[in-house]
Amino acid sequence: MKLFSWITKDTNIDFLGARKLTYFISVLSIVLAIFFMATKSFNYGIDFSGGILMEIKDEQVINLDKLRKELDNLDIGEVNLQTIGETGTEVMIRAQAQMLDEKEQMKAVNEIKKILGNDVEIRRVELVGPQVGDELKKDGILASVIAVLGISLYIWFRFEWQFALGAMLGLVHDILVTVGLLSLFQIDFSLTTVAAILTLAGYSVNDTVVTYDRIRENLRKYKTMPQIQLLNKSVNDIFSRTLLTGLTTLLASISLLIWGGDTLLSFSFTLVWGILIGTYSSIYVSTVILNWFDLRKTIENKEKDVNPFGNVG
Repeated sequence: MKLFSWITKDTNIDFLGARKLTYFISVLSIVLAIFFMATKSFNYGIDFSGGILMEIKDEQVINLDKLRKELDNLDIGEVNLQTIGETGTEVMIRAQAQMLDEKEQMKAVNEIKKILGNDVEIRRVELVGPQVGDELKKDGILASVIAVLGISLYIWFRFEWQFALGAMLGLVHDILVTVGLLSLFQIDFSLTTVAAILTLAGYSVNDTVVTYDRIRENLRKYKTMPQIQLLNKSVNDIFSRTLLTGLTTLLASISLLIWGGDTLLSFSFTLVWGILIGTYSSIYVSTVILNWFDLRKTIENKEKDVNPFGNVG
C-alpha cells in the first residue's frame, strides 16, 4: 500500500535538470545503435531471409550433432538448429535454401522428414522464397516510415509543428535504439518484430500526446511561469499516470517474455524494451526538445489568428 500511495502521489521532480546528461545519453545510444546495425547487421528471420523453417518435437532428447551431420548431406545451404525450452525434445530447424524455388523447397522438406523419421512430430513448416523475403523486408521498412510520418502529421494537426518535431524525433530515437539492440543481441528479426516496433511507436506517442496536452493546458493557465519550470510541472502532473500505465503494461509484457517461448522472444523483448525507452523518450526527447522553442509565443499567435479582434466587450 505504501508503494501504491507513493506512485499515485504528486511529485516535484526536476526532470529537465538532467537534460544535458540525457542529451549525451540519447545521442550516444543512437550512434551505438547505428554502429551495431552497420557492423553486425540483423539476424533476419525466415520472413526476410527466405528459406525453410521447421519446428519439431520428439519424445526423446534430440541429438543435435547427429541431426546436423545428417542435414549437412542435403544441398539446402547452411543449416541452423536451435533447441526450444529446456527439455531438449523440441528443436527449430532453419535452412537457408535461398536459391531453391518452391518445388525444390518442398522436395527439401520431404527429405528432411525422411531423415527425422515417422516418430518425430512436425509442429510447423514455413517456406519463404528470396524474392518474397526481400519484398517483405521493404514493406516492413516502408510501414515503419509511414507510421512515423503519419503520427508526426497527426501531432502537427492537433498541436503545433514544434510538438510534431519533438514527437517525430522521439519516435525515431525509440525505433533506432530498439533495432540497434536487436542487432547487438542478434535476436530474430521478422514480421512479428516489425509488428512489435509499430506497437512500440503507438505506445510511445500515446505517452507523448498526454504530456503535450498537459503542456498546452499549462501554457494557457500559467502565463508568467518560466517555460522550463512549466515543462517540469507538466511532466510531474501526469507522472503518476505514466508510472501506473507503464508498470501494468510492463508486467504483462514481462510475463510474455518469460513464458512466451522462443517463438515470441523478439516480439516480447521489443515490447518490454519499448515500454522503457518510450517512457524515457516522452520526457527526455519529445518534451525536452520543446524547450528549444518559445512555446508561449506560438500559442498566443495561434489564438490571435483564431480571434484577430481579441476580446471585445
